[in-house]
Amino acid sequence: MLDTLTAALREVLPADAVITDPVRLRTYECDGLTYHRATPGVVVLPDTAEQVASVVRLCNEFAVPFVARGSGTGLSGGALPREDGVLVVTSRMRRVLEVDLPNRRAVVEPGVTNLAITEAVRDRGYYYAPDPSSQQICSIGGNVAENSGGAHCLKYGFTVNHVEACEIVTPDGDLVTLDRMDPGYDLLGAFIGSEGTLGIATKITVRLSRAPESVTTVLAAFENIEQGGRAVSAIIGAGIVPAAIEMMDALAIEAAEAAVACDYPRGAGAVLIVELDGPSAEVELQFARLKEICAGAFELRVAASQEERAAIWKGRKSAFAAVGRISPAYIVQDGVVPRTALPRVLAEIDRLSAEHRIRVANVFHAGDGNLHPLVLFDDTEPGAGERAETVSGAILDLCIEHGGSITGEHGVGVDKARYMPRMFTDDDLDTMQLVRCAFDPRGLSNPGKVFPTPRLCGEVPGVRKGVHPLVESGKAEQF
Repeated sequence: MLDTLTAALREVLPADAVITDPVRLRTYECDGLTYHRATPGVVVLPDTAEQVASVVRLCNEFAVPFVARGSGTGLSGGALPREDGVLVVTSRMRRVLEVDLPNRRAVVEPGVTNLAITEAVRDRGYYYAPDPSSQQICSIGGNVAENSGGAHCLKYGFTVNHVEACEIVTPDGDLVTLDRMDPGYDLLGAFIGSEGTLGIATKITVRLSRAPESVTTVLAAFENIEQGGRAVSAIIGAGIVPAAIEMMDALAIEAAEAAVACDYPRGAGAVLIVELDGPSAEVELQFARLKEICAGAFELRVAASQEERAAIWKGRKSAFAAVGRISPAYIVQDGVVPRTALPRVLAEIDRLSAEHRIRVANVFHAGDGNLHPLVLFDDTEPGAGERAETVSGAILDLCIEHGGSITGEHGVGVDKARYMPRMFTDDDLDTMQLVRCAFDPRGLSNPGKVFPTPRLCGEVPGVRKGVHPLVESGKAEQF
């Protein structure tokens, strides 16, 4: 079936846009979470929305699953391909189609990188606020799929807060537009963050923000992470809402120094990066209060130029990739807890680390309690991968126990799907699945992601025991 489909794909796409060579296919076997891998059956690289729609219609005709992929920087296995399916890579669709400054909007294709949007309008005093750490290479289509956040989401929100409309290819191959101004149910809101299970974005209208009048970036070094945590609580308690509050522990600092020589203060058990922005008078007042709150820091650096600001952010932006300098393999998690629970949860992570002999480097958006623990292990050591998985899962359990979530911005993907029942009831999951079925009744769009136990659309919600009658009769296939 896949061979027949591949021949049909070659008829609707340019010759170089259909990849079947086994060596080239291996390029796409995983996203940024390399722990999960699968070689796609075939890869296509469309240039236009119409080509994407043609690919999806053919997948429907041959009942073959398909997965969308942008730059491949995701960290939950959301773009993990299917060995029996088609991987639709949007990296060639990277045009900025329109910039409308009077209405503070830009229209871009899904392959446009996050930072490229800001670069297109920076000289006119605007920028695109969401900024994942991978913003130099991550694509806006992937940001929409995962509802990506980033360091500045504390003040400015996530992707969903900055997207006005999306042209999408539905799972049955239709081209439709979802607009924030459409009356009725917020279908655009449902689509953003659906991780490719409700269709593929082919054109995105984003909201542009005015560049702030003043920006002050501060690096505070503390002897231990507990002191840094108390400073975070005090900053928020004082009514200050910084653009960003980021924290790294000693192990994460060690990795960043090895990778990019970020020159953070020696001997720091934790560093806190705080960025204030807004009207100059407001930033000055907030900075004065911030210095009082961070009086316990043994070193306080204030960026005096754009270059110094970039230098402060350099270590934090490189943190995930940097751990490759101190560990051959790692699992990055993405749990969320209330800010007040941070000290208890971090102490428990330390305990789990010692108990299972697995190092954990902590990097997190401290202002909104979004943890990014990097669980480090040697994949050549027998049993190390299993211990790392145990610690990783236990961290997510901690987040749930303390009133948080299993993901803040990386998505569920294939990596966290098995943890969904720990956070949601069967009724919750059935309701979500019914929304998915309304968009994708055949279950072909990125199957196997988000939901732990896929159910066929049309069946009665509830826990099923045994083989579904449609599967048993040969009328349907369950992925």
